[in-house]
This record gives sequence, C-alpha cells and structure tokens, in this order.
Amino acid sequence: MIIEQEEKFKEVLSKIEGKINEQSFFNKFLELYPEVWKKHKITFSKFNRSKQFGQTIPLPKPEVSLRKEIRAWLQKQLHH
Repeated sequence: MIIEQEEKFKEVLSKIEGKINEQSFFNKFLELYPEVWKKHKITFSKFNRSKQFGQTIPLPKPEVSLRKEIRAWLQKQLHH
C-alpha cells in the first residue's frame, strides 16, 4: 500500500541506530516519512468507509497494517 515501499524501508533501515526491531523501525518510518504515514491513514479511512454490497469489509488499522509490512520485510532481510 505504500509507494516505493522497498526503497523507503531500506532508507529507514540505514537510519536506525541501535537495536533493529519492529518498534524501532515503525518509529523511524514515522519520523522519516510523516507524509507517507498520513496518506496511508487517509487511504485506510477511505477504504473503511467504502461499502460493498452493504457490507463493510473490516480492515486492519493502518498501524497494524504497516507493522505487518515491516515485520514481513524485516524477516526477508534477516533470511538473506
């Protein structure tokens, strides 16, 4: 859901000092890309409001979604 996520995540990774984990990564991402985070949240609220066939599709919260992306991406980095 994030444009050029790979590049942004690499940038975030290079800027983290100390322990790299989901939390430090998440915090650094918000610090480096506040605009991206804002857009991400807006996209989410739009999605949550769009009703399909009278049913709302429950989506994870933007934070949950971003953390999931981070977790998956970090695992990929660690396994290389």
